[in-house]
Amino acid sequence: MKFKDLNLNSIYLFIFFYLTLIVGFNYGENLNYGSYGDWVGSNREPIKDFSNNFLHTFLNFDSYGHRHSPVYLMFLSLFLDLGFDIKQVRFINLHLCILLILIFYQCLKSIFTKVNINHLILLSLIIFLSPTFRSLAIWPDSRLPGLIFFTLTIYFFLKLKKTNQFKYTWFTSISLILSSYISPNFSIFFPYFFFFFLKEFGFKKLNLLIVFYFLASLPILYYIFILDVNFLTAGKTPYLNNENVSLSFNLSDKIMIISSIVFFHLSPILIMDNVFNHFKSFLFKNFILIILSTACLIYFFNYQFNYTGGGVFFILSYLLFDNNYLFYIGSFFFIGFVFYIASLNLNNLFLLILIVISNIQNTIYHKYYEPMILIMFFTLIKYPGVESFLKKKSNIFYLYFLSAIYILMRIVKIGYFV
Repeated sequence: MKFKDLNLNSIYLFIFFYLTLIVGFNYGENLNYGSYGDWVGSNREPIKDFSNNFLHTFLNFDSYGHRHSPVYLMFLSLFLDLGFDIKQVRFINLHLCILLILIFYQCLKSIFTKVNINHLILLSLIIFLSPTFRSLAIWPDSRLPGLIFFTLTIYFFLKLKKTNQFKYTWFTSISLILSSYISPNFSIFFPYFFFFFLKEFGFKKLNLLIVFYFLASLPILYYIFILDVNFLTAGKTPYLNNENVSLSFNLSDKIMIISSIVFFHLSPILIMDNVFNHFKSFLFKNFILIILSTACLIYFFNYQFNYTGGGVFFILSYLLFDNNYLFYIGSFFFIGFVFYIASLNLNNLFLLILIVISNIQNTIYHKYYEPMILIMFFTLIKYPGVESFLKKKSNIFYLYFLSAIYILMRIVKIGYFV
């Protein structure tokens, strides 16, 4: 990128959004509602304790009720060792989180070489409006740093596809391993990248990389299964007698809720040329399949409102009608939309399956997939016409409008529950 190509409006917008984040930091902004509670209940104390007594905290990490690995909290504790106080550690975390926007922009620039860079900057800056990004930048948690390294994984993967240089298989793999060590849910995407490596380079050339994978997995397996520090299910399920989070393989819950979240974030693409007509045609042609699939999923659906979470449409259904009926009616379109994207190619189908099974616990929160879905759509998911979509600045503003609506809904939800 040449500086002369950069519109001053892009710089001003970055500065404006950055300042809103600083203001949010100073006033304790908490758009995700639970982020402050997670910080106080399961993140802040282990950071302090890692600094004071590393070994004891490391061997008893599951007692803090934290669902992610201790890696990022261990990293933040180093700043306490250097003499920073806990608020300064939060401030450092905020600035580290901005790396997500910069890496996402680099991914976009690598793919959309014919799109005005200011449009790509505008798209990348939309992450500033993500309630998950804002909340977890202000109240440190492992999920956002995990997403940063996952987005860096995507960047190296795109470099590999563009150059076919074998070194990027290593860069991609190392980034994904770091992402998985920080937030284990990202480990589910290993097959996606590895199958591409296998197709491009063959099994023989990957022997050393496979050995590296095996060795890299040993510490976390030893930590969870031998030392028995099982943080994966150490969290509590809200409002259910303080029960531990349990593993849940109810695919109906996951498919329906995650489909609704995907639909919510990607619905603006329906304004793309002919996309709405194609989607409508797909629904008509596959009406019987979609209606039967939806009915079957509804029959086995068992997600409880008391778990909290469930995505925008699930919560809206309860808030308006105190039941699931609106969510069930909408599910025909949510599931049809995901089927439509999956039908475009096997790449999309594979990614959507991995997204669905990336959550192995009984609670499903919108923040798990936002802004991840947006990042994956513009980098990994293959969709015709995306470049044309980005060439029109007005289209990107539709995404901004949706983000503003979502922020408003978060504010209303917080007001309702508080």
